[in-house]
Amino acid sequence: MTVQKRTGNKKKVYIISLIILMLFLVISLCTGRYPLEVREIGRILSGQGADETAKSVFLTLRLPRTVMAFIAGAGLSMAGSIYQDIFRNPLASPDLIGVTSGAGAGAAFAIVCFGQGGGMVVGSAFAGGLIAVGAAVALAGMAGHRSASDFVLAGIAVRALADSFIMAMKYLADPERQLASIEYWTMGSFSSMTYEKLMTAAPVVLAGFIGLLFFRWQIQMLSLADDEAAMLGVSVRVVRISVLALTTLIVAGIVSVTGAISFIGLVAPHIARILLKENGFSAAVLSGLVGSIIMLAADCLARSLGGSEIPVSILTSLLGVPVLVWLLVGNRRGVNGN
Repeated sequence: MTVQKRTGNKKKVYIISLIILMLFLVISLCTGRYPLEVREIGRILSGQGADETAKSVFLTLRLPRTVMAFIAGAGLSMAGSIYQDIFRNPLASPDLIGVTSGAGAGAAFAIVCFGQGGGMVVGSAFAGGLIAVGAAVALAGMAGHRSASDFVLAGIAVRALADSFIMAMKYLADPERQLASIEYWTMGSFSSMTYEKLMTAAPVVLAGFIGLLFFRWQIQMLSLADDEAAMLGVSVRVVRISVLALTTLIVAGIVSVTGAISFIGLVAPHIARILLKENGFSAAVLSGLVGSIIMLAADCLARSLGGSEIPVSILTSLLGVPVLVWLLVGNRRGVNGN
């Protein structure tokens, strides 16, 4: 395949993904207990004689929720793609180095010790994610050479410690109120999304993404062996820790307001690589688009299936497992075919 043809195919993939994303953004804005029509949304945005109830639903509930679902899908999926590249591990995900578990531990601590106030839970979850990754980096540093495998093993250890802390908080929690809140947080949801939470997460995610833009070439090189990346002029230790810090900001900022959401950061990068047939930062960007589409679709289903809202992580898992099975079977067939 020529470079020109590959570039053309890449543009087509991006354009189609953007069109599908725009479609699901509109569907998300229209879907819910109080359905909205596209024409009604147009009147609300233009300020021309919109129904007050529809306007309140759109501006207060639907808009911040849809925007956060888009941000969460994009951020978690980009982080997963970058983790898979820099750790050279196809099963890497945002929880690989303990950031999601750390955020869960922080949220559980705030719920048990300070009640269920939104601001305290969000702040504690964000701090927990940062502390978990800092502990993983420090633990990996004790190994001396700080290879990708050191970070993975350190992350597993920190994640296990954070999960143990969450179980301890569940044991201490009030069974009638606090325990249910902890369990619901670990399943992820956009049901209580507000502009305050959105404005807490969005600047952090944006700062992390801007930082990653400056490391886009180095991220490509980190998918190679450490020695090869060093020969190409990459300061492997500095870049890996810097990229981990930036992706941690993105993931911690998201899960602190949405709760833990599984599978998005694992599945979307694989779909993006299949479509682009390459790794690196361009695949990470497409992963963000694919992840947003999956997240918006899952959130729409969460609102419309059943009598009460379903935690979104249940649906992302249901959507993600078939993709993983398909990838597994496809790889096995490829090996057998060779």
